[in-house]
Amino acid sequence: MQRLATLIRKVAETDVTVLITGESGTGKELVARALHLLSPRADRQFIPVNCAAIPAELLESELFGHERGAFTGAVAARAGMFQLANGGSIFLDEVGEMNPPLQVKLLRVLQDGDVRPLGAEKATRVDVRVVAATNKDLTREVERGAFREDLYYRLQVVPVAVPPLRERRSDVPLLIEHFLEKLNRARPERPVRISDEALAVLFDYEWPGNVRELEHLLERVVILAEGSVIGVEHLPAAVTSFTVRKKAVDPTLSPQGVDLRSAVADFEVGLIEQALRRTRGNKQAAARLLGMKRTTLVAKMQRREMPPEPIAYHSVA
Repeated sequence: MQRLATLIRKVAETDVTVLITGESGTGKELVARALHLLSPRADRQFIPVNCAAIPAELLESELFGHERGAFTGAVAARAGMFQLANGGSIFLDEVGEMNPPLQVKLLRVLQDGDVRPLGAEKATRVDVRVVAATNKDLTREVERGAFREDLYYRLQVVPVAVPPLRERRSDVPLLIEHFLEKLNRARPERPVRISDEALAVLFDYEWPGNVRELEHLLERVVILAEGSVIGVEHLPAAVTSFTVRKKAVDPTLSPQGVDLRSAVADFEVGLIEQALRRTRGNKQAAARLLGMKRTTLVAKMQRREMPPEPIAYHSVA
């Protein structure tokens, strides 16, 4: 994370296009905002656009604007996000969700700096720093023809990878302290702290939803917890059961011995649960992580009486 911060400060001084990659909830928009706030453009607009949240047929107008009468319902001309961000920065979140025709228009903007609104005869020159982000593997998307190769290389002039929370567990206590301080400021009449036991459980958890999941979890337990201390009993069952299962996966042979069949079953269930959490309940992807067929995975889940519903393995946030 310190290397990431150094990279952000170095890249922020330039106007190069940046592609931020990482799982959902890792803080890609925070990185984009840091790039803007540390840049010479800090006093101008920072415009975030979630490409996955806007229908494909509306995204072009949202980005590049339109002229009056350009389409049914266009009763007046409207500036797009690129025009509004002129002189500042635009953040294209989930850029991998753009359809191919829109990818062509974005490539033209990146190459020439010209934006042509829908229905307009002439293009408008804009000065915008572009930062894009995705939780997809764009190299794989390029290979299967879903994302333009020339746009991919134009976007990732400087690639910035944000690691998932499970790969930087030492951040967990720091983030908990930060979020609790923020929550306590909002309700000074009922400040709370976290017990060492609960902190240890949260440290062990894998965090498939990353920092966003941690923040939402703390918001919930602060509201529901009674008293001034958050204990293990206040944590969601999905978190505490994961820790119990994790310990079962690494059993210790006691002087009295161990039930090998039970230990092997716990080990298998633990790995399957981890794979399903990491893939948000997607059995096909989980089976691939475990090196088996989907039918084999489903059979093992049935034999171990594991919940078949994908929602059971989603993030708790």
